[in-house]
Amino acid sequence: MAPYNVRWGIMATGWIADVFVRDLLNDPTLRDASDVSHTVTAVASSSSKERANKFIADTGIPGTCTAYGTYEELVANPDVEVVYVATPHSHHYQNVMLALGAGKHVLCEKAFTVNAAQTKILCETAQRKNLFLMEAVWTRYFPLSVQIRELIKKGAIGEVLRVMADNSFGDDVEDKWGTKHRMVNKDLAGGCLLDLGIYSLTWVFQTLYHTLPREQRKPPSAVSAHMSLYHLTGADEATTMLLSFPTSTPSNNPHPGRSTAVAMTNLRVSTDPDEKGSSRPTIRIQGTKGEIQVEGPAFRPERYRIIPKKGEGEIRDVECPFPGNGKGMYWEADEVARCLRDGKLESDTLPLEESIVIMEVMDEVRRQGGLTYPENIESTAYPLQL
Repeated sequence: MAPYNVRWGIMATGWIADVFVRDLLNDPTLRDASDVSHTVTAVASSSSKERANKFIADTGIPGTCTAYGTYEELVANPDVEVVYVATPHSHHYQNVMLALGAGKHVLCEKAFTVNAAQTKILCETAQRKNLFLMEAVWTRYFPLSVQIRELIKKGAIGEVLRVMADNSFGDDVEDKWGTKHRMVNKDLAGGCLLDLGIYSLTWVFQTLYHTLPREQRKPPSAVSAHMSLYHLTGADEATTMLLSFPTSTPSNNPHPGRSTAVAMTNLRVSTDPDEKGSSRPTIRIQGTKGEIQVEGPAFRPERYRIIPKKGEGEIRDVECPFPGNGKGMYWEADEVARCLRDGKLESDTLPLEESIVIMEVMDEVRRQGGLTYPENIESTAYPLQL
């Protein structure tokens, strides 16, 4: 049987879109994904058609791929089946609404939107229109993440009671980011929470929340946050979150106690100062019978370690390489293809409900930290010129 092929339209031509497209062009058989394949049908840049043409040439997209200078033209192309939204998250709500309105399935980069209200409307719109929608949290689909979730479900480290996750990059913020870069620009929903902290929260949720059966998952019963705002723009440069969940996992037992998590992100201190993996682990998942330590950046880890309680087994190190010299975005694209093939409107690995809960947590963190964005990018009005 021929692989199920998906025809992609790429919305935006920045760095993340470049990485995604190069992964799409990677040979699926190298990652044992012979059941699906991907075709890039069209690319759009909001700045110019010429920029879209350059992107097509630079990434080496084969065959016929149409370049556009507007997103409206992209979503109107009948050959585009799924739109990959790679714009700044300040624009996700407007861009995804545009694609859904044109009857296109959507894979949207994280953070899904600026606030939970926007995410809820996108989810309701997709469901009403019978269209597939997924937040592109690529880390969720790595074999490493899948293996760790399965280990937790099987009770390999007992009842998981505590998780610590960090995703931080130590930079001279004033010199590197200034005031206009999207990382610190509030007009683009800048700050470390939405851009980097989403990965720390990804590890918290995929270990303490997602490892329970869907009907047993409960949002955090308490969220406490500390946020430091960048003095030049008011975006957050450091955010630390403490979350309490009402039960442990995998037994959904309120005893021996609730599970807790610390999720951190920072622009001035780094998880890995020398960028050689010397500082480890990035994530610690602690249970009553041992611990799982994840090494490498929280967004793209390559190995983990299982450390059983004393006398209950040997320490194991597990390597999880990226086939075909890819970055790892192909796994989320494969998930989209399989969901479309099977007639699903959402991914079981990251259901829309879970994306909403995570956005609600970030709303509360921003509320406690006093971080607000301009009214136009917080708005649920559509269409709205940004």
